[in-house]
Amino acid sequence: MTQTVETPPVARAWLGPLLLLLGGMLIGLAPIGLRMGLDTMGPQAIAFWRYTFAAPILFILLIGIERRMPARINRYVIMAGIFFALDIGLWHWGLTLTTVANATFIVNLGNICVGFAAWLFLKDKPKPIWFVAVFVAIAGAAALSLGGETGGKTDIRGDLLALGAACLVAGYMLCSKLARNRLGAMDVIFWLTVVEAGVAAIIVIVSGESFIPATLSGFAAPAFLALAAQVGGQGLIIAGLGRTPAAIAGIIVLIQPVFAAAISWQLFDEPLSGVQGAGAALILFGIWLSQRGMKRRRKIASKPSQETAKTHI
Repeated sequence: MTQTVETPPVARAWLGPLLLLLGGMLIGLAPIGLRMGLDTMGPQAIAFWRYTFAAPILFILLIGIERRMPARINRYVIMAGIFFALDIGLWHWGLTLTTVANATFIVNLGNICVGFAAWLFLKDKPKPIWFVAVFVAIAGAAALSLGGETGGKTDIRGDLLALGAACLVAGYMLCSKLARNRLGAMDVIFWLTVVEAGVAAIIVIVSGESFIPATLSGFAAPAFLALAAQVGGQGLIIAGLGRTPAAIAGIIVLIQPVFAAAISWQLFDEPLSGVQGAGAALILFGIWLSQRGMKRRRKIASKPSQETAKTHI
C-alpha cells in the first residue's frame, strides 16, 4: 500500500516582486508626508520621529504575529540601517542646495546601482535583458525628474550630496538583502528601524534642529510616515528582498517617484508634463522588462526528505 505524501507548495515567483512593488508605492508617500510636515518640524527631526514611532509598532507586531522576541541583530542589519539613515539625511541636505529634480534623479540612480553592486560583491550576474531594463528605467527616471519646470538654483555641492545618497541607497539594498538571507523579514525591519532611529538622532543633534515641534499637531506627519513609509513601505521591501534578486529589486522600487508624482498631481495640483508622463511610462515598462530577467523557478517533484528544512517568514 503506497502512502501519499503532500509536498509543500513551491514559492510563488511573483510574490517577491509584488511585495517590492507595493512597498515602493508606500515609500513613494515619504516625500508627500515630509512636505506636509515641514511647516512645524525640520526634515531631519521628521525622519527621527518616523523611525521612533515605528519601532514599538514593529516590536508589537513581531511579538503578536510570531510570538517570540526579536532574533539577535547582525552586522548586515546594522550596516543597512546606517546606510538608510545617512541616505535620508544627505538627500534632505542636498535638497537645500540643488533642485528637487536633480536630487531626485541622482538618488534614484542608487536603485540601479544595486544590480552592479550585487554582481560585484555577491557574484550575482543579471541576465542581458536586465541591462536593457536599466537603460529604459534610467531614461524614464531622467524624464520624470528633469522633464518638469526647473525651479531653484543648481549647486554642484547639492548634486554631490545626492550622489552620495545614491551610493548609500545601493549599500542599504545590498546589506538588507544579505541580512534578509540570514534573518526573518520582521526581525530585519525591526532592527533596521532601531538602528535608523539612533543614527537619525545623531543627525538631528549635528544639524541643530529641534526634536520637538511647536505644537502637538507637528507629530502628525512623522506618525503618518511611521505607519505608511516605515512599517508598510520599508517592511514590504525587506520582505520582498528575501524572494527577489537584488538587481531586479533595485528596478522595481523605482515605482516610488512614479507613485509620488501621481499623488502630488492629485493633492497639490501638480500635473505632469508630457515628458514626465512619458518618463513614468518608461519606468513602468522598465519594471516589467526587468521581470524577464528573473529565472523561472521549476517545479521539481522529488521524494520527501526525512529532514525538515527551517524557513524564515
